[in-house]
Amino acid sequence: MGESAGPLVAADYFDGRSARAHPVRLQAAGDRLLIDGPTVSRSVALHEVRWPERTRHGPRVAHLADGASLHCSDSAAWDAWRHAVGSRESLVVRAQQSWRWTLASMVLIVLLLAAGYLWGVPWAARAALTMLPTEVDESVGETALAAIDERLMRPSELPLAQQQRIAGAFARAVAALPAHEVPVHRIVFRKSRIGPNAFALPGGTLVLTDELVKRVSADEAILVGVLGHELGHLRHRHGMRALAQVAALGTVAGLVVGDFSSLLASVPVWLGQAGYSRDAEREADAEAVRVLRAAGFSPAVMVAFFEAMARHDDGGARERSGLEIAIASHPADAERMRFFRDAGAAR
Repeated sequence: MGESAGPLVAADYFDGRSARAHPVRLQAAGDRLLIDGPTVSRSVALHEVRWPERTRHGPRVAHLADGASLHCSDSAAWDAWRHAVGSRESLVVRAQQSWRWTLASMVLIVLLLAAGYLWGVPWAARAALTMLPTEVDESVGETALAAIDERLMRPSELPLAQQQRIAGAFARAVAALPAHEVPVHRIVFRKSRIGPNAFALPGGTLVLTDELVKRVSADEAILVGVLGHELGHLRHRHGMRALAQVAALGTVAGLVVGDFSSLLASVPVWLGQAGYSRDAEREADAEAVRVLRAAGFSPAVMVAFFEAMARHDDGGARERSGLEIAIASHPADAERMRFFRDAGAAR
C-alpha cells in the first residue's frame, strides 16, 4: 500500500463468514479502497462500498459488496480520514448531527402541524365536500335519525297545531332570506330521552324536542333563533365536515404517533375536533342572528334562551346529555350570550 495514495486509518476487517476481526489499514487511491493487513489484502471499488449514516456516538462501519465489513472504534480518526479522502456527507446527515438543525426542524414540524390544524384540515374538509354529492348527506342523515329515534327519541306529544305554528314561524323567517342561501330542510318534532335539545342532521333534518319547546315556553322568537342556529349547521354542512375532519385528524395523528388505534392517537383527534366544533357553533350562532334579523326579531332574545336553560338545569343533567346544545365542544354560554347581546345592541 503506497503512502502517497492518501491518508491511512486503522480498522478491523470482518469477512462476513466468521466473527474473527482482522486488523487492517485503509487507504483510498483514486477510485479504489485499499485494505491491507497481516492476513488481508484487498482492493475494492469505492462506489461499491456502502457507508451508513454517521451517528454521534458509536463505532464507524462500512459494508462491502461481498458481505464483508469494516469497523473502526476510533470514530474521530475515521471521520477525519473520510474527510481527508474527499468524502462529503449529505445535508440531511449533517443536519442530524447538529442540535441547532434538530431544534429548528422540531419547531418547523410544530408550526406545520399547527398550520395544518388551523387551516389545512378545515380547507381540505371543505374541498372534499365540494366533490361529495348531497345524496351522501341525505343518506348519512337518514341513517343517523333512524338510530337516534330507536335509542333516544319517541314521537312528539306536542299538539299538531303547535308544531305547525312553530314550523310556520320559522318558514316565514327564512322566506325573508335570499333563496339560494337557505338549504333544503325539514323540521321534525320528537319527545326526547335526553332532555331539551335541537340538532341538525346531514341532508336537511332539523330535530326539535318537546322538552326544549317547553323549556322556553314555546317562545316563537327563541325557537326561530334555535332553528336558525341549526340551519347554520346545515348551510355550512358542519356534520359532514366533522366526519371529514375527524378522518383527516385521525390519519395525521396515526402517522405522527405511529399507531392508529391507541389512546395517544385518539386524544389529539378528540381535542382537535372539539376545537373545530366550537368554531362551527360560532358560525351557526352567526346564522341564527341572520335569521332572527330577517324575521324582525332581536338576536338578544337568545340570551333568554341560555338563561332559561341555565335556570332549569340541575347542573349534572347537561353533562350527561351528549347531544345537548351546551356540551364541552361548544363555546361557553357566557361567550355566546355576550355575542347575541352585542348583536342585539348592534341592530
